[in-house]
Amino acid sequence: GALWNLAGNDDNKVKIARAGALEPLVQLLRTGDVEGKTQAAGALTSLAMNTENKVSIAQAGALEPLVQLLGTGDTAGKTKAAGALNNLAANVNNQILIARIGGLEALVQFLRTGDAAGKTQAAGALINLARNDD
Repeated sequence: GALWNLAGNDDNKVKIARAGALEPLVQLLRTGDVEGKTQAAGALTSLAMNTENKVSIAQAGALEPLVQLLGTGDTAGKTKAAGALNNLAANVNNQILIARIGGLEALVQFLRTGDAAGKTQAAGALINLARNDD
């Protein structure tokens, strides 16, 4: 909750990442309860709107648990994971990594089964991934 709210401010996005929040957020994505995973994915969605953070979030190991959340989370968690992947997929290196870890398949599956907001986020991520020629 609180980090997610702070991450809505552009100046705070980089400050939060530089303060060391990414690793605990990734850990929460991996081991948290349903609500914790949803909150972590929401915070990462906001933080990933910053270009510098797109790289830092991937380096912190967030891509794999975000893809996993697409398959195992509740509707809100899946939607937040798709939103984070949508933002992260705007980075060329992240596009390759997301594809390598099964992100394309997970996003397509969520595009079939998600709610309207989730489908929109999944489609956005797929658009960003389709921009990569590799």
